[in-house]
Amino acid sequence: MSKTLRLLFFVTDFFFILYWLVTFFHLIPEEYLYQDYQNELLVIWNWSFFPLDILISVTGFISLYLFKVKNEKWRAFALLSLALTFCSGLQAIAFWTIKLDFDLMWWIPNLFLLLYPLYFIPKLITFKYHDVSLQAKHNH
Repeated sequence: MSKTLRLLFFVTDFFFILYWLVTFFHLIPEEYLYQDYQNELLVIWNWSFFPLDILISVTGFISLYLFKVKNEKWRAFALLSLALTFCSGLQAIAFWTIKLDFDLMWWIPNLFLLLYPLYFIPKLITFKYHDVSLQAKHNH
């Protein structure tokens, strides 16, 4: 796992947990809340991301731990975390697009979640496939 991916996992996973703690305790100043925050349906929509975001953090931190202890299963957890991160960003961007709400305060972090996994997912898949094909050649 590259240093960049380790840093991105740590930062993303930490900030997901921090975001949900801040949200739970209502610590975000009102001027930074998304449009129509008082709308109960939007609050429910936002909280619908909680299980997904926490699963992203859990799988990301597990991947970091497994990499540290040199367990090859880190790749599977990293791939899962990246795929879920992409989904989280995609769902948020799709929602804000359909709603025609283009607040950069919410778009920038969600575009980050949507885009950064697209760089690393192919590398993990290609690397894993490359390892398997090399092993197969050596076994013959």
